[in-house]
Amino acid sequence: MSLPAAAREALDAFGQCPGWEQRARLLMQWGEGLPALNDSERNEANRVHGCDSQVWLVGECRDGGWQFRAASDARLIRGLLAVLLARVNGLDGGELQGVDLADWFNQLGLARQLSPSRSNGLNAVLQRMRELTQS
Repeated sequence: MSLPAAAREALDAFGQCPGWEQRARLLMQWGEGLPALNDSERNEANRVHGCDSQVWLVGECRDGGWQFRAASDARLIRGLLAVLLARVNGLDGGELQGVDLADWFNQLGLARQLSPSRSNGLNAVLQRMRELTQS
């Protein structure tokens, strides 16, 4: 499966970080770059359940590929969402089914930042994305 351009960009950027502190700082910067959801999109229907932090997700299919936007109240989670979106935006439903979350964060050098609860939360986000592509 070929990686979307944004995912290759993420791999390049995080690959150049010599240590964890730099990766954490880069993660925060990526999170700050997430397009904001407006207040009407931050509703119960768009909230992802299974996350310790509040997370909202919206998605739409454009030209056969899915574009997702997400928001969270937690800075670190926003960063993790940003690199997840870099990995999945533009994929079709079938490609989205094949995304390996643990492998992706491992490639970025961020696996140790994924506590079990964060990992569960991000898996819940990915599962919600997959549900949206089925509807």
